[in-house]
Amino acid sequence: MSRKGKLPIPLPKGLEVKVSGSEVSVKGPKGTLHQTVRPGIKVSIEENQIIVSIEDGAGDLGHFHGLYRTLISNMVVGTTEGFEKKLEMIGVGYRAAVQGDQLDLLLGFSHPMKLDIPKGLGIKVEKNTLITISGFDKHLVGQFAAIIRSKRPPEPYQGKGIRYVGEYVRKKAGKSAAKK
Repeated sequence: MSRKGKLPIPLPKGLEVKVSGSEVSVKGPKGTLHQTVRPGIKVSIEENQIIVSIEDGAGDLGHFHGLYRTLISNMVVGTTEGFEKKLEMIGVGYRAAVQGDQLDLLLGFSHPMKLDIPKGLGIKVEKNTLITISGFDKHLVGQFAAIIRSKRPPEPYQGKGIRYVGEYVRKKAGKSAAKK
């Protein structure tokens, strides 16, 4: 049995959780999220806590126990507080701007890149180089941040590119002159 899966998930006030069959839905001030749970995993609400457990005779589902507990916990946190990822752009001429429902990126290519912003996400650009992605779905926030980063990942020689704030990029030494 999972150690993480045994922990109960506390329910803050103003949150509505419904469990119907294998579907768990969490409705909070920021939005509503749904998660389908595998058969054999039981989700129950007891005394302002969500308990995730494995049904008796369900087989070996221990590796899913902690997973579903964490997914439901992320739903609770996301609908009450929300999630945020920050990306920084390092390089001469690298800029970002939000234009309507698109993110416009200038990354040193011959043409600007335009990315459609998914529904449920908020994008803020500060100082033209700091991108803040916020939303209530942790998976969606992380996925969109990864898509933006993949357009120009940091390179190891000069450190130019898009990276997460606080990410360490190990730099390599350049070519040394050949000795005769």
